[in-house]
Amino acid sequence: MVTDRLTSSIFEDIHSIYDLAYLMEEVRIMYKRDVKVSIDNIQIDAKEGDISSIRRWIAKILSQHKLVEIQDSEISSYVSRALNRERIARPHDLSKIDIDFYVRVDDYLSGLKERDRENLMISLNSFVAARLEKIVKLAAASPLAAEMEEKLSAEESLLYALVHDSTSLFKQQVLRKNG
Repeated sequence: MVTDRLTSSIFEDIHSIYDLAYLMEEVRIMYKRDVKVSIDNIQIDAKEGDISSIRRWIAKILSQHKLVEIQDSEISSYVSRALNRERIARPHDLSKIDIDFYVRVDDYLSGLKERDRENLMISLNSFVAARLEKIVKLAAASPLAAEMEEKLSAEESLLYALVHDSTSLFKQQVLRKNG
């Protein structure tokens, strides 16, 4: 359907916007070798063992070439905390996640070994299913309030709006015909 493709495209666009913002963030790195790079206005002159902060997109490129090690160890605990907060939340409450949560999780997953990635995916599937169930129930009942929006990722906010609009339209249609 045309609406399915449009909705999918909107989800992808939102994800891409937050992915770009994520890649522009500074991240700590440790140089594994001497690095001297000068491209346009980007200047790097570092010795093996030096630690500095650079944009994540540059760090990822240098890491792929085994020139640096990204010092982003807190992401594992960040994901674990989010999963645990949702697990212990009441059935009708959503725990707060960052607007770019899924972008961060995607990046983290891409750096894991296959076995670790599979284990985390099991937990993430439960996490997403629980949040999805809550979002659908809440969205069917009321429009998105600012207090709720603060708890949702960008993708979840769009989902909430789509579910609310669809359920409102459904209610209007069936109640008009029967009333």
